[in-house]
Amino acid sequence: MRRIRLVALIGVVLLVALTGCTGNLVDEPATPEEPNTESTETTTTLDAVDGESVTVTVTRVIDGDTMAIEYPNGTEDTVRLLGVDTPETTLSRVSPDEFTGIPDTTAGHDHLFEWGEQATIFAEDELEGTQVQMVFDPDSDRRGYFGRLLVYLYVDGENFNERLLAEGYARMYDSQFSLRKKFAAVEQEAQASNVGLWEFQDSDTELDTDSATSDVEIPPLPSDGDYNCGDFETQEQAQYVLENESGDPHGLDGDGNGVACESLP
Repeated sequence: MRRIRLVALIGVVLLVALTGCTGNLVDEPATPEEPNTESTETTTTLDAVDGESVTVTVTRVIDGDTMAIEYPNGTEDTVRLLGVDTPETTLSRVSPDEFTGIPDTTAGHDHLFEWGEQATIFAEDELEGTQVQMVFDPDSDRRGYFGRLLVYLYVDGENFNERLLAEGYARMYDSQFSLRKKFAAVEQEAQASNVGLWEFQDSDTELDTDSATSDVEIPPLPSDGDYNCGDFETQEQAQYVLENESGDPHGLDGDGNGVACESLP
């Protein structure tokens, strides 16, 4: 009898000891970890820009200074490169007066139109499908007039906005941003060295306004920088854009037969 009591006592002691070590796992299951809801944005210092930074993927290049991007969570947005301006890729919108030394002549318009296309190709080669660091400038507005994010894009630590200036694909866009003085110096160096679009052989041929100006009224470019057929009232408007932009960047000619938005009146 005494042996039975001793065995029972030992069993109770062992049970108490075991419960103390395991912390009563049956009654109070472990709480699962909360998902990480912190923003992917951090503070960084690149080229003396102390602003928010986030890694994104460039999904599409609209033109030399406008891109569609995707965040890691799948959210999409459109960005406008801060502090730079590449020539327009629509001939009727080319503005030589914005580019120092480029005359308002047929040759001047054609020259800038060509370099607008070259800037788009350059941006596609360097950015499309690539993960980049997108940096906001605390001295600039977060979004521009058309609702696009105003940012710098960094590829392998190099400021792509600045590359556009240094390699003659863009002019400096005179606005408020931290790197304004640096960008101005880079632009001046490109101009002095006749780099890219700044290498222009002057022509005395005046612009043929009859051929350069159309009676077709084109609707303003949408906020995302990309037309679709629903933006036009007539097929003639869509056709004008198709014929004046190389490669149909807006996808207006879906079947590739040379006719834009065939369902429009």
